[in-house]
Formats: sequence, structure tokens, C-alpha cells
Amino acid sequence: MRKLLVFNNVSLDGYFSDAAGDLSWAHRQDDEWKAYVADNAKGDSTLLLGRVTYELMVRFWPTAQAIELMPAMAERMNNREKVVFSRTLETASWNRTRLVKGDPAAEVRRMKKEPGPSMVLLGSGSIVSLLAQEGLIDEYQLVVNPIILGKGRSMFSGVQRTLNLKMTRTRTFKNGNVLLCYEQEA
Repeated sequence: MRKLLVFNNVSLDGYFSDAAGDLSWAHRQDDEWKAYVADNAKGDSTLLLGRVTYELMVRFWPTAQAIELMPAMAERMNNREKVVFSRTLETASWNRTRLVKGDPAAEVRRMKKEPGPSMVLLGSGSIVSLLAQEGLIDEYQLVVNPIILGKGRSMFSGVQRTLNLKMTRTRTFKNGNVLLCYEQEA
């Protein structure tokens, strides 16, 4: 069975985006962090995205600027299979992207039963919340950034039941980021 993991940045006060939807605060770069992100992006995982995350990424990764600044990462992002969940998008033009207009939970249940690589959900707070509520997320990889936003969006808004998790690993980076990894308790 395919596994689904979430990889998201959060502020120290628990927001994955600020009140205006900006994520630029989550890009504290140094050589150690860049190396980790590049290594973590290896493999052939299918990327799952909501509409907003898709629109942010498609504006950057296929560009000459992305290819010049981060050639290996751009190649991975542009050539990976991607699934975007949206009721409002008419098309998804990014290379190897499939648009799903129906129920994300039903589609993820179906995909988990199929053979194939693991799936990684990036950004997409409303999708994270929905799939967490449905018990479909196998692993949470949260990067706590050393910043307090004061207000913003929680990726768990709407979760209506307690989700018990167990910590599987942690890592602290020189830039102040802390990676926290959790799996659902049985």
C-alpha cells in the first residue's frame, strides 16, 4: 500500500501561512538546509497539491530562473508526477500533472490501494486538514521555523477529532529550523 506523508513549514506559533497567505518567511536558506531539502526531494514520490499551492509552484518551478538557481530541484519538481485537487481550476498545464475535481479523500484512498511510489502532500492546508480528519496521512514532517507570525492559517483547521501521533525523529538545523516527524499511533 502506498504511503502518504505531509511536508510543511510552520511558524513557532503553529501557522503554515501568514494571514495574507504568504509563505516567504519559510525560506531561511543556508547550505545545510539546502542540502537537506535537495536530498529529501530525491526519489519518485507523487506530489499532491491543492489549488493555491499548485498555482504558487507552477509560477516558479518551470521557469528559467528556477532552472538556473536550483537546476537539480527544478528538474525533480518539473518531472515528477503531480496531482492537483481543485474544484475551480479548468486545466493543470504543468508537466505530468493530473487535475482531480472530485473528493480528495476518495481519490487518495483509491491511490493508496494502487501500486506506485509514496505520495507527498505539500502546503495545501485545507487538503491536509481533510485527509488528517479521514486518517489518511501516514507521516507528518513539520519544519518549525524560528518565527512568530501572530496570526495566519493552521493546516489543521477543521479537524474535529483528536489525532494521536508518535514522534519518529527530529533534527535541528543551523538556520534555526527544527524538523519534527510523526506517525499516526495505531
